[in-house]
Amino acid sequence: TAIAITEQPVSVSVPVGYSFMLRCRAQGCTSLQYQWFCQYQSDCRLIPGATNQDLPIIAEQTQLYTCRVNDLHRNAVFSDWVKVEVHQCVARGLPPRLWRGEPVIVLNPSEQRVEVGQPLQLQCAAMGVPAPSYQWYRNGNLLEQQKRKKLWIAHTKVSDSGTYLCCASNSHGEHWTNAVDVHIGGGEVILAPANHLQLFHLVFVLATGKIALLVGNNRYQHHPNLMAPVRDVFELSRLLEHLGFQVVSLLD
Repeated sequence: TAIAITEQPVSVSVPVGYSFMLRCRAQGCTSLQYQWFCQYQSDCRLIPGATNQDLPIIAEQTQLYTCRVNDLHRNAVFSDWVKVEVHQCVARGLPPRLWRGEPVIVLNPSEQRVEVGQPLQLQCAAMGVPAPSYQWYRNGNLLEQQKRKKLWIAHTKVSDSGTYLCCASNSHGEHWTNAVDVHIGGGEVILAPANHLQLFHLVFVLATGKIALLVGNNRYQHHPNLMAPVRDVFELSRLLEHLGFQVVSLLD
């Protein structure tokens, strides 16, 4: 077409009542006209009077938005659909008074106990402008396929046990959820305390390579959560693996 969108609107995740702008910019051979649309559930409608490049919004409910751009020759293109996610229940003090759009965690995952073979779901949520992206970790190790607010494992294994947390990030920074323990029951061997020493002796006698144990303490009773230990454990584990170590990474 003769129209090219040069700046797409971006999705956001904000508290109810928050005021902001969606932006769309385009170039064409003639003058251009803009018209914004919104969609709630299955109802898509034109927004009366929304004919500027910028769409002012006071967040009330989660909706989708797009902008149609047309020229004098009846050419028309639509921008990407973007999601305005609105959090109705946000604790007092969130977001911070001088919030600039950096991620703010509004829902932390909770500890889970799941039987082997059953599904596991962990959930978190964060506000941010633009909307944050998500990355889950287990025992400090990145989970390549888990990049959504909801972590989902359809059929759990004992090896899925561990300490999980999620990083929410956007162009303004990143924030981490609380770390939570996930216990996958059924089939694992439970050792009595008297057998622990025998196990440790067996491991080190049979080990033929180098073993590194990394422990990152993140939660403190009388201090805000620290983020650096989590990243340090992750980065050190990758480095040590390149150096030939078998790495065990633990959090808290």
